[in-house]
Amino acid sequence: MTTSSLTQYFMPRIQIDVHTDAADLDAMRSELRAGLLSTPRTIPTKYLYDDEGSALFERISELPEYYQTRTERELLAKYAEHIIACTDAQELVELGSGAATKTRILLNVMHRADRLRMYVPFDVSEGIVRRVAQELVLEYPTLQIHGIVGDFLAHLEHIPNGGRRLVVFLGGTIGNFSPTNAVKFLSSIYRAMEPGDYFLLGVQLEADVARLEAAYNDTAGVTARFNKNILSVLRARIGADFDPDTFDHSAVYNRNAHRIEMRLRARYPLTVYIRDLDLTLNLQAGEELLTEISTKYDRPRAETLLAAAGFLTQHWYTDPHALIGLALAQKPI
Repeated sequence: MTTSSLTQYFMPRIQIDVHTDAADLDAMRSELRAGLLSTPRTIPTKYLYDDEGSALFERISELPEYYQTRTERELLAKYAEHIIACTDAQELVELGSGAATKTRILLNVMHRADRLRMYVPFDVSEGIVRRVAQELVLEYPTLQIHGIVGDFLAHLEHIPNGGRRLVVFLGGTIGNFSPTNAVKFLSSIYRAMEPGDYFLLGVQLEADVARLEAAYNDTAGVTARFNKNILSVLRARIGADFDPDTFDHSAVYNRNAHRIEMRLRARYPLTVYIRDLDLTLNLQAGEELLTEISTKYDRPRAETLLAAAGFLTQHWYTDPHALIGLALAQKPI
């Protein structure tokens, strides 16, 4: 990497690396062009998470319908001591770290065991990485933080070298990948880890369809705002003149694919010009943009996914209602 592609910020006990360069911009434009011209038209899920999108998702995670976050938090609280005892980790690397609300449970256990040395939050939103870093150095007086701002699909090699580690990927985010791409992504994580390191994967489990669909169609309309915000991101990133108010939010469960599909549906015929792609889209009334898939798993499929990437599953944790699963796996020594 050239120095022009890396911006670094230093504060006491904090280093934040921001990875952007011309190649990244070209890749983003190619990715968006391909998605918008595909059938169905698709916008990659990661573009939901600018600073505003991250803030909206924090609100979603506290909504009564969105059981996933609180259930995973309760599960971590119940098993964090066992997880940390098994891994003997001194450093925690979190992919898609967001506000690190659930991660604090693991950090607290590591701190009490006098094992907490470093936290590496990795997220696409620079604002949230900086905020979390500043919060955590106040909470943990000896903690070093090395934040990475970038796309974890493209920038895993920038995770700094370190000691004995636990890498975590929570929130059921693995469900945003197709099964094939999920294996590819987990394989890239596997390659970035050292032998003996542990990996904690959070998956959302199959549940009653009404409950699943309610979680993505909250009565307060926060998820709809979150979904439409992706159009504001495209306005800012590539000059796309989408008007969020001309689209309706939709989220339904696809039983055959075991997944929620979140879409934006055009209210009437639209013509959208995208400046940076020099592209004009003609959308029909009712035509949809696919913005997120969220695949739901069961234990056998989750463990098969990990095994396909090379991991050995050591422990499986779930809640009494089998809504969330945590798989603790290891890269073999």
